Amino acid sequence: MVTIIAEAGVNHNGSLETAMQLVDAAADAGVDYVKFQTFKTENLVTESAVKADYQKKNTIGGEESQFSMLKRLELTEDDHLQLIDYCRKKGVSFLSTAFDLDSIDFLHGLNLGVWKIPSGEITNYPYLKKIAGYNEEVILSTGMSDMTDVDAAMRALADNGQELSKVTLLHCNTQYPTPMEDVNLRAMLSLRAFSDKVGFSDHTVGIEIPVAAAALGATVIEKHFTLSRDLPGPDHKASLEPEELKAMVSAIRNVETALGDGVKRMTPSESANRDVARKSIVASRHINKGELLTDENMTSKRPGGGISPMRWHEVEGTLAMRDYDRDEPIELDV
Repeated sequence: MVTIIAEAGVNHNGSLETAMQLVDAAADAGVDYVKFQTFKTENLVTESAVKADYQKKNTIGGEESQFSMLKRLELTEDDHLQLIDYCRKKGVSFLSTAFDLDSIDFLHGLNLGVWKIPSGEITNYPYLKKIAGYNEEVILSTGMSDMTDVDAAMRALADNGQELSKVTLLHCNTQYPTPMEDVNLRAMLSLRAFSDKVGFSDHTVGIEIPVAAAALGATVIEKHFTLSRDLPGPDHKASLEPEELKAMVSAIRNVETALGDGVKRMTPSESANRDVARKSIVASRHINKGELLTDENMTSKRPGGGISPMRWHEVEGTLAMRDYDRDEPIELDV
């Protein structure tokens, strides 16, 4: 099955209560994981770092630094513990992305067993080295990267103890929202040069692109969601609202069911229609016994169940074994 990660990220706006409401929405939608972000702002950005353009557009205080914005969006260690317990009660798995080395240490102590590496850390060797040392499942986003970056990251992981068979690579475009012309969804398939397990981390508006990723064989799909796109914050505008998240999950599950096993065969649901839709060889007019059967006195009509028109050349040129009225199925003397 496709693993679906609902990315709550920082859409809780620093509120544990809102974070729990996001868990409610994710569980109701039927996702596999609800994912947050774990960071110490002091370890993540310098105090003078400016916001990205989309962050400036979607947050209050245009001159506010990225440091100040992120400080308001931190979850405490106790928040994490409460969220893990709440996720367990709601029947959805908790996941979080670490953005600094201290946060990796903290999450390792929570025994989550899965690491989600964000696109921005794909060139952070000390970060990759630390996670590789645990040799657990890794989901690595590849936004802002080319094949050289992905190759270098995979080598860094492998050189430090990571079994690459445990790595899933997610194609990603790190623009919020991503313009459709920049999605380049087929690039997901090129990542199979590095791993059999590939997927998609989506920042487009709507649900059609992650659904298309499922049809292309994604094993993991990640999508931001929010309680409301009208909320202030950097990621709300590029996120799904709860009903949209539920629709996405339903569509992905339908797609993976519809993909089947790839073997072309008649299915049980259509078997009853075979004789109705296919044709048999029948008399096109009255035929006398012993008359030569030709294109002049035979045709093919529904229903099937008689001699298939694919056997036309076996019938053509033989003698009628009895009288036939028009539309009667032709028989062969076998």
